[in-house]
Amino acid sequence: MKDERLNRWLQRAKKRAEARGMTLIEIMIVVAIIAMITGAVAVVAVPKMKEAQIKTAQTAARTVRNAVQQWQLSNNDYGTCPTVSELVQDKQLDSGQATTDPWGEDFTITCDGDDVIVRSNGPDKKPGTPDDVVIPQGAASEGN
Repeated sequence: MKDERLNRWLQRAKKRAEARGMTLIEIMIVVAIIAMITGAVAVVAVPKMKEAQIKTAQTAARTVRNAVQQWQLSNNDYGTCPTVSELVQDKQLDSGQATTDPWGEDFTITCDGDDVIVRSNGPDKKPGTPDDVVIPQGAASEGN
């Protein structure tokens, strides 16, 4: 008889435990853990994203520079510096290619004879600052 009562009591206790949901504290702990994981991922991912944007700007600037040099060869005109829109219009640049830097700004193209410099103002979008992307590297950072 005692065993039967104990079994019934255990079955009722089990049913109550199954019916009970999660407490507010348990939910808050789970949310806090998710927030900490998200914060850790952000700390690692943001600098990598900035590096990737700079490398993308360098690659796009090289592509624009090569297109300018190709345009000058095709037109036999080394004194004129085309704009990005002219390069697209003359099919030296594919319209699907990046014609702006990763920050949405237009590239600045400077031509002096057969020397072509392509620059992006970088993440701060201000010319002449240390974060500017200049192709070829080592070219003068001032000028237009």
